Formats: sequence, structure tokens, C-alpha cells
Amino acid sequence: MFFYAAKIGWFVAQPSNALILLALAGCLLALLRWRKLAGIALTVSVLGLLIGGFSPLSNALLQPLEDRFPLPDPMPERVDGIILLGGGLETIVTTTRGVPALNEAADRMTTFAELARRYPQARLVISGGTGGLIYNDLDEAGVAKALFTGLGIDPDRLELESRSRDTYENAVFSRELVDPKPGSVWLLVTSAFHMPRSVGCFRHAGFDVVAYPTDYRTRGREDRTRGFYSSSDGLRRLDLVTREWLGLAVYAYSGRTPEFFPQFRTR
Repeated sequence: MFFYAAKIGWFVAQPSNALILLALAGCLLALLRWRKLAGIALTVSVLGLLIGGFSPLSNALLQPLEDRFPLPDPMPERVDGIILLGGGLETIVTTTRGVPALNEAADRMTTFAELARRYPQARLVISGGTGGLIYNDLDEAGVAKALFTGLGIDPDRLELESRSRDTYENAVFSRELVDPKPGSVWLLVTSAFHMPRSVGCFRHAGFDVVAYPTDYRTRGREDRTRGFYSSSDGLRRLDLVTREWLGLAVYAYSGRTPEFFPQFRTR
């Protein structure tokens, strides 16, 4: 039930959709001759699209998420396993094209492949099922296995967790699959902006992982004042960062993470 409510609620809540729906509501109010309310709705919609599309707002909101968990320094000498969270593949396109299609989070895939070669004895876990609500697409773990096999990684090393549909289920089902032993070292690979919520879910599931963030979208604090030349780029990033902050709030409220903004801590 949570999965479906989150999908439907996000369709309405994401800023690009919400601002357009607000503009449509303003047009309807104007037709009904509620001119004052119509003017307010249309003004807020236009201002929101301009600010969200061109201003540095989304970068300013994204940077704290990306900097919350640093890369391990130094890197562990021994790693028992590496977990990759889904999100770097376009499974709907893969369904019809027949070849793995990557999206803008493809750094997750390349980072995982690099770590797999760096730690040849580590167990390799790919966590990701089907997260679609409308389309019947392939599970991410299966597509990722085909991709990594084509890149020369031994398929026998790859363990698939293909039941999960969201980050919370990634954590719960990965722990069930792995059954981590006390003191074992597991690297968690996902986008830097997604790492706080991911680590929070794994901690709640009783799985102590070492964050290995990738797929950075900002340079750091200097991007807090960097805007966008294309409104579509700005709105896309605003949708992304809004989803992550809203996800942190919802997960904390629903008890899926132990705190609102999980923080880095040494083992």
C-alpha cells in the first residue's frame, strides 16, 4: 500500500507537475470568473516555473545531500561484499530494445564494476526489482546482471535481489539475502544524493554498511549559486531533489529510517 500511495502522491507533489496543475487550476478559476484566485494561482505557477527552472535553488538543496556521506578514506583493505542499488538503468527501453539502456545515474554501474575488479573476493549483490506503476518492465537486477556479464564480470559472482520496489525494500531484502556477519565490511553503492536515505534504511534493517557514493550532480558548495541555462534542466533537478528531501521526511515519519537526516559515522 505504501508503494502505490507514494507513487500516486509523488505524481501530484513533484514541482514540475504541481506547478502545471496549478496553472490549469488558475485557468479553470478564470473561466468560473473567480479572477482574484485565478490571478494568484497563475502568478504562483509562473514564478515557480521561473525560479525552479533557472535559479540555483535545486543545486543549493542538492549539495547538502551529496556531501552528507564522503567516500571512504582510506579505502578498506578487506571488503566482504558490495551492494549496488538499482536506478542506473532504463528498464522500459531495455524491454523493447533488447540491450541494457543506461540513464543519467549510470555512474552507479561503472563504480560497481570498478569496485568488483578492485575486490575480486567480495560478494556482489545487485538490488532492484520493478518500480513501475504503469508499464510492465524488466527487473533491474536481471538487466544489470546481463550488463556486467557483458563487461567481463563472472556471472557466478553476481547475487540478485529482484523483489524490491523502493529503497526501504532494497535494505530489507538485501539483508535477508546477505545475512551479514558481525564485523563484516559491505560497501553500498548508490547516487550521492540518495545515500542519506539509503544508509538510513540499511541501518533500520540492522545492516551496517560503508557508504560509497557516486553519480555526483554538483561540484560542491560552489554550485549553491549556479543556476541553469535551460528551464527543463532546472525543473528536472528540482524534481529530483524535492523527491529526495520529501522521501527523507516520509521515511522518518513512517519509521523506515531511524532519523530524518542520517549522518556519517565511523565504524
